[in-house]
Amino acid sequence: MNDENQKLSDKGLANLAIDPDLLARELAAQVEGDPLDEIELDKIDQAQGSSLKECDQALKWLQSGSDERLQGLRVFCEHRDPRARPFLLPLLEEPSPVIRMSAVYALGRNPCPKALDFLLHLLRFDSNAYVRKATAWSLGNYPDATVLEPLINALKQDVAAVRLWASSSLAEVGLNSTECSPRAAKQLLESLQVDVEPIVRSNCIWSLGRLHGLLSGEIQIQIEETFISVLLTEREPSVRYEARTALEQLDNPEVQKKLKSLIDDGQLV
Repeated sequence: MNDENQKLSDKGLANLAIDPDLLARELAAQVEGDPLDEIELDKIDQAQGSSLKECDQALKWLQSGSDERLQGLRVFCEHRDPRARPFLLPLLEEPSPVIRMSAVYALGRNPCPKALDFLLHLLRFDSNAYVRKATAWSLGNYPDATVLEPLINALKQDVAAVRLWASSSLAEVGLNSTECSPRAAKQLLESLQVDVEPIVRSNCIWSLGRLHGLLSGEIQIQIEETFISVLLTEREPSVRYEARTALEQLDNPEVQKKLKSLIDDGQLV
């Protein structure tokens, strides 16, 4: 990911800060201050002993009042514990978008097959962009192929921040299923060329780079040619940087030769 995308995951779950007033207003997802941006998505539980004790307390909080439930949700946004799933599911129908968003993220951290239909419904119909954004991320943790088309639709139609997370989750879907990877790659290629937001285009490149090795030679060539075209025609520096980084990471001598030729000809710095 480029630096702008990386900001989405570099602060850690311990600093998760939820502003109920902000979330309750159905703001556009690209507004700054989204608490989901505070979450370190790749963090892995470490101290299992202390985690178990913390989860024990969090399970009690989930069955208490709204303030305590938020405390419990914070814990399960960070830790994995299958005992939490039955208590998280009912929270997907809460009127508070803060609770719904937090429950969605916790069910991404703690995937539950029974939650899948609820999450797909929220991605399509929830009026709050923060909830849809959380759902777009969480669905990337569900290996079921039924998430593919809903994520594609979100990448085509939703607001920018939801599209951003949908592009990331499509890579996860493709990595989980070789049957899904060509369809995911096709939409990512299309969005790379038509999406109006540079950060979404950058993330499409990042996701395509992850899927590249799983795809047929024909699609690989299409991806490589599209990345080179981005290098030469894209106006946004961050998108060009992502394309160059992705190309440099490909294990393809012909691609590396082409990059060198572009540098030698002065077309790339």
